[in-house]
Amino acid sequence: MSTTVAAPLTTQDAETLVSAARRAAEAAGVTVSVTVLDAGGHLLAFRRDDRAVLISGETSTRKAYTALQLNAPTADLVDLVKPDGPFHSLPTALDRPLLFIAGGLPIHREGRLIGAIGVGGGAPEQDHGFAGEALDALV
Repeated sequence: MSTTVAAPLTTQDAETLVSAARRAAEAAGVTVSVTVLDAGGHLLAFRRDDRAVLISGETSTRKAYTALQLNAPTADLVDLVKPDGPFHSLPTALDRPLLFIAGGLPIHREGRLIGAIGVGGGAPEQDHGFAGEALDALV
């Protein structure tokens, strides 16, 4: 039985993702921070514009970490953490705090999770769109 191993996310991939998200945000007149993590949760790329709100860097990192840990777009997880939701206590149960707000997306290659991108600084729906445009640029 052969096992297909997906190529890992490279620093070049990460730079492509950051550039694409930044261009999408700038085209919309929004200043954002962008974080890209590899499959192990290690920082591969980070960008925060000096005009961005300082907390946007932490926000983008937590969005990426959340998408990676749960292998799901953060926008899809919002309802799960509401009171009486299945993940209600999860944000405090892990080593790093998670952030359940749109803008974090897992990155897959050949059906395997290889990393995540997080975008913070715009409205949640904008951040989600900027992250999506970045993934579209990663061919």
